[in-house]
Amino acid sequence: MTVLIAGGGIGGLTLALSLHQIGIPARVFESVSELKPLGVGINVLPHAVRELIELGLHDRLDVSAVRTKELAYFSKHGKPIWSEPRGVEAGYKWPQFSIHRGTLQQILLDTAIERLGAENILTSHHLSTWTETANGIRAEFIDRATGKSQGHHDGTLLIAADGIHSAVREKLYPQEGPPIWNGRILWRGITESDAFLSGRTMIMAGHEILKFVCYPISKQADGAGKFKINWVAERHMPPTYQWRREDYNRAARLEEFLPWFKDWKFDWLDVPGLIENCPHAYEYPLVDRDPVAQWTFGRVTLMGDAAHPMYPIGSNGASQAILDARVITREILAHGATNAALVAYEAERRPATTDLVMLNRRNGPEQVMQMVEERAPNGYDVVTDVLSLKELEDIAANYKRVAGFQVEGLNAKPPIVQFKPEAPRAAS
Repeated sequence: MTVLIAGGGIGGLTLALSLHQIGIPARVFESVSELKPLGVGINVLPHAVRELIELGLHDRLDVSAVRTKELAYFSKHGKPIWSEPRGVEAGYKWPQFSIHRGTLQQILLDTAIERLGAENILTSHHLSTWTETANGIRAEFIDRATGKSQGHHDGTLLIAADGIHSAVREKLYPQEGPPIWNGRILWRGITESDAFLSGRTMIMAGHEILKFVCYPISKQADGAGKFKINWVAERHMPPTYQWRREDYNRAARLEEFLPWFKDWKFDWLDVPGLIENCPHAYEYPLVDRDPVAQWTFGRVTLMGDAAHPMYPIGSNGASQAILDARVITREILAHGATNAALVAYEAERRPATTDLVMLNRRNGPEQVMQMVEERAPNGYDVVTDVLSLKELEDIAANYKRVAGFQVEGLNAKPPIVQFKPEAPRAAS
């Protein structure tokens, strides 16, 4: 009955914990030799936080994360466009968390080791191929660093949670090629700095061509009264720009992007100061993939970024992977560890995430910043001179609807995984 999970990221570990919760054995295979808390900050939305709380992770998350209070959009001049409460302040029963991605992954990893056992979290196991057997599936693994075989493992299903460069997706869609780059570059970092606005605010400033995002990911100040502020600087490069594709994730060079933000010194935030004082910044291309017509092939399916990689707009990447994991678990509870469970999962999740991928390509709720830039590039006194309140409200409401976290609907919705009386539950 063991479910094989390729990928030990947020989605794969959430799935392993969820399956354990309903008494289904799971084993996680990760390509790297050691799972380390890497990355920068992310936001986890209330509908996904709810699912993590259902896994008993509330206290661990609450200690490590910041409860996001509000989301606020600003023009390139630092003038307010739109703000809205988030998490419990918005009326949700669950918070929205701003947290270091590596911290979240470490919480999931530590919990998975505690509950599943370290023997079921295997590193240096890169999936090379698989075959269906009479009773399930057999997956072959190699050590990617050495090329040596790591043998095979048998299971009932294979779930690909192995990210945007998924080995499983590559075999299912061999002609697809690399992720699609749209000409935008992200520079990301974490800087120890002063609190701003409410102290729990996530801000976005600028427009489609040039944008800055930041939010705190530590609730406690250090001895100097500084907080860890996660930031993202983004630029849509001109068509002549030659991106160094071989350097997919490289250390950033401040001189390459800091000049574009040198005048962004607002009375409530010093953007160039955040960039200049960052000890380690990184460069990422903004990439996604076209939605595909099928995720499930027999006893194999895709989830998370392997299934629906999307632009990091609207704080939805990790949140959607968590939802995938819980829906897979629900369908296995209903249908057993069978193809029928995977088909039911895909029927719900593929249309929903396809809509989200396409909406994020249109900048999701961040389109309000571009609308302001186009209508009032030289600034304004009051945003409603540029955009009507109805336009602002409609854009925000539509994104929540597509992403599945409208307040009233989510609060009234039952948990994704509802345990039947006869369902086996593993001790946790």
